[in-house]
Amino acid sequence: MPTIADLIDRREALSSQRASGVARVSYDGKSVDYRSVAEIDRAIEALDREIAAAEGRRIVRQLRVTTAKGL
Repeated sequence: MPTIADLIDRREALSSQRASGVARVSYDGKSVDYRSVAEIDRAIEALDREIAAAEGRRIVRQLRVTTAKGL
C-alpha cells in the first residue's frame, strides 16, 4: 500500500506533466503513457480520492442547479 507521500508525489508528477503537455509520466522508475489530457485528469481525480481516503476524509462533490424565468 502506497504512503500518502507517495500518492502526493505521483499526483504532483501528473499535474506537472499535464501542465507541460507531455503525455508520459515517470515516477519510482516506472513510466506510464497517457492517450489524452482527459485520461490524465481522471488519473489525478483517482489519486485525489486515494489521498483523501488515506487521510480519513471524504471528497464531497456538489452540483447546484438554479433556474429563473427571467421575469
